[in-house]
Amino acid sequence: QVQLVESGGGLVQAGGSLRLSCAASGRTFSTYAMGWFRQAPGKEREFVAAISWSGGSTYYADSVKGRFTISRDNAKNTVYLQMNSLKPEDTAVYYCAADRRDSDPLLTNAFEYNYWGQGTQVTVSS
Repeated sequence: QVQLVESGGGLVQAGGSLRLSCAASGRTFSTYAMGWFRQAPGKEREFVAAISWSGGSTYYADSVKGRFTISRDNAKNTVYLQMNSLKPEDTAVYYCAADRRDSDPLLTNAFEYNYWGQGTQVTVSS
């Protein structure tokens, strides 16, 4: 099993940047597919970004492509989400997700992940 703890959320003005971190417990972090999701008030949880084991493959939701970057440091058991050019519509609780896989997939659906963090609030003011 793995436990996930997000950090780095906060209040930022439109056009600003934030970097979210997700620290994972466990010794096999390098074999976990990782992703970021977000949920705004009154809306369903939506996919933001995913990354493969090595970090060599990434995938983004169209709404964040070109503005957000997902990365991972397997030596530190941490995955990151660099968010630039933030917009008010990016306001949400951001969740880190993980799933142990024997292959090296990019997982883009919430139901494919078994482990979730507690979430970190990101608020973008206009």
